[in-house]
Amino acid sequence: MGYKDVKRSNPNKQTNVLAIINQKGGVGKSTTAINLSAALGEEHKKCLVIDFDPQGNTTSGYGIDKDVLEHDIYDALLEGYSMSELIVETPEPRVFVVPATIQLAGAEIELVSKIARESILKNLIAEVKDEFDYVFIDCPPSLGLLTINALSAANGLLIPIQCEYYALEGVTKLLESMKLVKSSLNPSLDVFGVLMTMYDKRTTLSNDVVAEVKKYFGNKMFKTVIPRSVKISEAPSHGLPIAMYSATNKGAIAYRGLAREVIRRG
Repeated sequence: MGYKDVKRSNPNKQTNVLAIINQKGGVGKSTTAINLSAALGEEHKKCLVIDFDPQGNTTSGYGIDKDVLEHDIYDALLEGYSMSELIVETPEPRVFVVPATIQLAGAEIELVSKIARESILKNLIAEVKDEFDYVFIDCPPSLGLLTINALSAANGLLIPIQCEYYALEGVTKLLESMKLVKSSLNPSLDVFGVLMTMYDKRTTLSNDVVAEVKKYFGNKMFKTVIPRSVKISEAPSHGLPIAMYSATNKGAIAYRGLAREVIRRG
């Protein structure tokens, strides 16, 4: 079944385009992209996830074999393909993915010579976004031209932060970049929400980090925190979101809670 065969839950509501972003690696960006979109799918929300990271973890985490893909997001950015030509199905019937492969790694350099290079992704998303309730952009762990494209295309940032020492390291730089893009390219850009990941309630460290981030971001921080879970780590190797791999796992329950919070925020 193609993406056009699935109806969005509210065609009259503006599509929320969220960049899942943190310049630090290993904080749970792809994990969040996969599991939040799946949880929203369970809530009858139609989602598009754009894998914008050359590592392609969201692509493989949804069970898409990168070795047999004919095209990926690189072809839309640089080869003239439309977004609609790249959208593929996932095991969750209301979630669709625009895949990425390692080919995307060269795009940073190749985009430099393009006209209006910061807005290419925004224009590509505009072709299809009205078909979806939510569009998520899984960003690379850097603040290069790919990330600037994501910031230009999104109306909000969803920032995963791992419960560890130096959790806020680099976030200030990210927010500075957001303000620059907001002032010059995308006036509607703002922080949509901050998500604490890999939380272990038994440790003082996790609780201290949550308190620190809450003090910094206030109501922008989601009430839901994502626990550290072996099952969450295992699920991508099976090509499934946690809700389909282990439906009653504490991680699946947490992502369902997060999905409900995202819906309430609009």
